[in-house]
Amino acid sequence: MNLHQLRFVREAVRQNFNLTEAAKALFTSQPGVSKAIIELEEELGIDIFTRHGKRIRGLTEPGRAVLKSVELIMQEIDGLKRIGKEYAAQDTGSFTIATTHTQARYSLPKVVQAFTQKFPKVRLSLLQGNPKQVAEMVFKDQADLAIATESITNVDGLVTMPCYQWEHVVVVPADHPLLKSKPITLEEIASFPLITYDAAFTGRSKIDHAFALRNLKPNILLEAIDADVIKTYVELGLGVGIIAGMAFDAERDRNLRAISVGHLFGTNVSRIAVKQGAYLRSYVYTFIELLAPTLNRKLIEQIMSGEKDMYEL
Repeated sequence: MNLHQLRFVREAVRQNFNLTEAAKALFTSQPGVSKAIIELEEELGIDIFTRHGKRIRGLTEPGRAVLKSVELIMQEIDGLKRIGKEYAAQDTGSFTIATTHTQARYSLPKVVQAFTQKFPKVRLSLLQGNPKQVAEMVFKDQADLAIATESITNVDGLVTMPCYQWEHVVVVPADHPLLKSKPITLEEIASFPLITYDAAFTGRSKIDHAFALRNLKPNILLEAIDADVIKTYVELGLGVGIIAGMAFDAERDRNLRAISVGHLFGTNVSRIAVKQGAYLRSYVYTFIELLAPTLNRKLIEQIMSGEKDMYEL
């Protein structure tokens, strides 16, 4: 048994059981991958994969148990490599963050600026996607951490930590009648065409839930992943916008006005997700502390070890 065999098994699963693609991803030959997997199965005395002819189609029941062990072993190997790299160079390396557009555009710029000033030799990368995609990037080791609001709390294999709280705002032109309503109601908002986030993004589920509880069916005229797009169409008079409060800047958005609607749609919590059992380099801890001052290295390590599962803001 060797590490190459374990890597081949893991990559075969990641490439949807396509050995040709697995071989490409690992810069080796397809026959070599196939032979190594068969030799591992013979050594273990079990079939890891189900087959149709020469093609593998899925995992057997013992194969699923093998995959879990493989993932743990490879994670430990990756951790050993990172430890060596960190102690060889404390302030250099690469750091990849997977996040949504809203986080990248509105929450991260000042944090990234402060981080790059502290660690100018660290190569920082931002990958964008929807919450499900960014969680998958961390799970597949394509990113060191993910930042999102929706859908990352209960993802198997990830540990999440609360980052900060925020509320939605309604944005309207400066002369809009909703500005006269105090306090604004869901019924009043629902009487106008609405422009807001796509269903997978930025607290949209809470917006939908609030309307559903009141048996209201709002007219969603336009959905987008970008608050700037939403604000653009609001300025054109196409409807009322609902965006994250962090995305409104009174100085920049001079033609618009924001109305706080936290009392209608509740408070949202953006979260940081890392892979369970991952080894984090020291500058990753620093980044998390810059983004979420309520967290520190000791608390982060406790959360990752399961000691603080219920920690919330």
